[in-house]
This record gives sequence, structure tokens and C-alpha cells, in this order.
Amino acid sequence: MEVKVLAPAKINLSLDVLSKRADGYHNISTVMQAVDLYDTITITDNESGTVTISCNCEGVPCDDSNICAKAAYKFFDYCKTDVKGVHIDIDKKIPTQAGLAGGSSDGAAVILGLNNMFGTMLKPAEMREIGEKVGADVPFCLEGGTKLCTGIGTAIKKVASFRCDSIVICKPDTVSVSTADAYKKVDALNPHACYTDEMVKALFSRDMFMISTTIFNDFELALQIPEVNEIKGIMLKSKARGAGMSGSGSAVFGVFTSSRRAKKCYDKLCESYKEVFLCKPVSDGCKVL
Repeated sequence: MEVKVLAPAKINLSLDVLSKRADGYHNISTVMQAVDLYDTITITDNESGTVTISCNCEGVPCDDSNICAKAAYKFFDYCKTDVKGVHIDIDKKIPTQAGLAGGSSDGAAVILGLNNMFGTMLKPAEMREIGEKVGADVPFCLEGGTKLCTGIGTAIKKVASFRCDSIVICKPDTVSVSTADAYKKVDALNPHACYTDEMVKALFSRDMFMISTTIFNDFELALQIPEVNEIKGIMLKSKARGAGMSGSGSAVFGVFTSSRRAKKCYDKLCESYKEVFLCKPVSDGCKVL
């Protein structure tokens, strides 16, 4: 049997790092938005009794350290069954180390796909529970849409949907960010008001000026990556209503109310960068094809 699952990328419309926890994690408050930039996960069952991985992207580990393998083992453990033989193929379109949750979304897709393949009939809350054991962004990637995520990112609450015509995403070619180093720099920031609270209000108001001027990311503030600022400048000159870095970086997104302007921005960025994407917000998360 074969199951194919689409795994969407996400952007952070706002991201506040609130405090470091005793367990070493950080409490955050963020509004995440799923977009129609997808990896495709293909799961095939076999008689091997093992989980194997393949991927079209160099640098992605194809062993048990891959988040897809971790998700599969956590799924079988949660269902209290022996590990079934499955091969997981990852067709990557979402850039890696970009703050777009590509890995987390792939892990979420595996949980959804295995639930479909083996007829375990787990409820969404049960799949999110498995996801929490795999990675902080995995529960969101299962749900998608526009969500307020708090705690370490696993407490999810629906908020007013984010609506815009187009989103342009661009990852600098030479910049990859270490999440651990990024958090160290964020910890050194001065305290400030929580932008995410304002973003939730802005989304409820449906006021695009309010929404676009409330885009904020503590990692962007702390890291001050020159290439990120350069890409933001191109987006804003191309009449993006707002722009910001996603996650701990280094991908940048621009929000547009005109598809024509978004396409012009996309074309301009393609002159200098390899990984540029023209997207729209989507209301769902991982989905079986």
C-alpha cells in the first residue's frame, strides 16, 4: 500500500520569545500561518519490520535521526504495536534550515499518513499528542491555518484567519541559522511588549495596515542578518504591505495585496536568489492525497 501526504510550510506572522524554562526550552508566543509550499511524503509498507528513509535533498539525513523516522517510531509506540515495515520518501520543496518548519511538517505528515495506512483511527488530538513528542512545531503542522501557539509552541488556539492575496518567500543562499545560537542572542535582548497579542487583535480587525505593521520576530531583532534586511528591502520596495523573517531564520516573507506586485517581487528576487517562492495562505495542515 502507498500513501502520499502533502506537508505545508509555515511562516510566523509574529514571534515573541518570552522566557527560558527550567527544562532548557523557551516559552514563546507566536502566530503561525500555513502556506501552499509543500513537501510530498510518500509512505510504502513492506515486510521488513524497519523504518527506512529516502530524500531528494542532499544534506537531509536518511537514517533514524531523520524527524520522519522519529515520528514513525513515536506513532507505533503510541499505538502499542510492533514497528511495521515502512519506507518513507521525502520529496523536498521547502528549504531546510529556513525557519519554515519543513522538517516538522514532514514529521506531521508521517503521523497522518501512518494513521491512514494502518487504519488506527486516531483522533486529531491524539495525533497532536504524538506530534508533541516529535517536535514543537509538529502539532501546528498537523492543523495548519492561522493559529496562536504558546508554551513551547505546542499549545494551539484558533484565531481569526489571515487573508492576503499573495506571500513571497525567499531564503538567502548562504545563510543557515543555528537555533541554539539564535536563542542565546534572543535571551540577551531587552524586554519589550508582546507583539503577538497585538497580532491577534489585528487579525480579528481584518485591518491589513494593522496586520502588516505588527509583523515582528524576536530572532530577526536579535540576529540582525544583513541578507535578511536586504531581502526585506527588495520586498518593501516592491510594495509588500509588510515583511519579516520566519522562525529562527533565515527565510524572509513578504505579504502582498496585489498578485501582480507579488509576481514582480518574485521575479526581482529570482535575479539574485535561488530559493524564491510565490505562495498563498492555506486553511489546513498536512493532507492525504
